[in-house]
Amino acid sequence: MGIFQKMAQSLSKTRSMLMDSVDTALSTFVRLDEDMLEELEDALIMADMGAVAASQIVNGVRDRAKKERAETPEAVKALIAQEIAAILELDAGRFDPAPPCILLVVGVNGVGKTTSIGKLAHMFRQEGKSVMLAAADTFRAAAVDQLEIWAARNGVAIIKQAEGSDPGAVIFDAVAAAKARGTDVLICDTAGRLHNKKNLMNELAKLTKIIAGNYAEANVETLLVLDATTGQNALAQARTFKEAANVSGIILTKLDGTAKGGIVVAIKQELGLPVRFVGVGEGIGDLEAFDAPSFAKAMFEA
Repeated sequence: MGIFQKMAQSLSKTRSMLMDSVDTALSTFVRLDEDMLEELEDALIMADMGAVAASQIVNGVRDRAKKERAETPEAVKALIAQEIAAILELDAGRFDPAPPCILLVVGVNGVGKTTSIGKLAHMFRQEGKSVMLAAADTFRAAAVDQLEIWAARNGVAIIKQAEGSDPGAVIFDAVAAAKARGTDVLICDTAGRLHNKKNLMNELAKLTKIIAGNYAEANVETLLVLDATTGQNALAQARTFKEAANVSGIILTKLDGTAKGGIVVAIKQELGLPVRFVGVGEGIGDLEAFDAPSFAKAMFEA
């Protein structure tokens, strides 16, 4: 199954909800007027794209519809998809940091962080890269055990300490091991943090400092895991994490189980954070590198 087919399948709930609203707005189409544009903007907001992105998209459609003579509902839908793609494609090249690379994976509890790490490890292994995991979530019961299972499934090394250990010590050991072994990608799990807990956010800064101080030549990326089913709450989490940590990209999980897939657009438009990967199923291979044109097209086509 190709990337578009997977994206279309995972966006079926979002597409169904969005298309119902868009078709209703365009049901009396003779020409694109301001009332229809207002209804289209409401439809985009209801798909969790956010008011700012929805307004930008509709403004683009208004301007282009006149210039390009979009005289059918299908032509208007195509313009909407193109405007969405334009937002998502801005500064959004393929995520492929050169080795040695350290991924610090952050996010609140329950978003699928540990599972995403396991899927990332699988993806990088499929690309022929060497991978190591660091179990720096030392607070949640069984977190280390879960990461060990993923390490075993992927046939990769894991650096861990006892439950309750200092996460900084785990990161220190993992960085040293990855550096000594010439590992291509070190993926670091972290404790699920409530985004309003400042002291826990400060710990993220501490972990980043340990990495920088002990492996300066490594390419470091901080990936924030968000649950697509939470809609605008995911945007609030992203905003807070961006302020507290050097977040460079998003992993959006559970895209296949929500009608709120438009949150991808809101995150990019309002925060400038690219979605790097999306979860499109429960299998080990169901984490896809995000493709903006396929996403935008899949919002309107099955």
